[in-house]
Amino acid sequence: MRRFAAFFLILFCLAAASAASHPDDFTRKFVGSWRLVSIEGNPPGRPFVYDRPTGLLMYDSAGHMCVNIVLKADRKPFAPFAKGFLTATTEEKAAAFESYAAYFGTYTVDAKAGTVTHHLEDNLVPGRGGTNNVRWFEFQGDNRLYLIPMEDGKGGVLARKDATYKLLWERLNQEPLWSAAACRRFSAPTLPTNRVSQLASPLRRVALF
Repeated sequence: MRRFAAFFLILFCLAAASAASHPDDFTRKFVGSWRLVSIEGNPPGRPFVYDRPTGLLMYDSAGHMCVNIVLKADRKPFAPFAKGFLTATTEEKAAAFESYAAYFGTYTVDAKAGTVTHHLEDNLVPGRGGTNNVRWFEFQGDNRLYLIPMEDGKGGVLARKDATYKLLWERLNQEPLWSAAACRRFSAPTLPTNRVSQLASPLRRVALF
């Protein structure tokens, strides 16, 4: 009898672990790598932020996420390797910081509210770890996703009908998430080098994405 009890206990634990490690059907729609297609509008209080932006957004099935956006395409290259950090002026470093946005953390989806919340573990902008970026979402089929920030730029939130700032993402043909190939193609240093990266950018006190 004890053997049967132990057997069923093991089955229960395995089932619970499996359920915990797999997203529900709706959350599964987010899982994958997404390329930034376009941006409509501007972050509240920050006009003229973007100029031909590029970016990459990743969600995995374990609930982790990260995002990088190059805000402006004409980022000035730094000298290669450590020399670039050592010889760049304060103004050049500030410009590099202000043209890149990036953060990572975990995410949760509220299908009823139509929102995805990014729980930031850390950010290119210091002091934003532990905060949340809440986004309304709209899927266009399975491979296009609008994320619509709800912050009003003043510490509050906008009504859904008043939110005009939108980021459109397109699902990439799927390589394994976090694959070496994906990292090589989309990785970017915090500051630019002669090989100008294809991703990322900062966000002062207003969350950009």
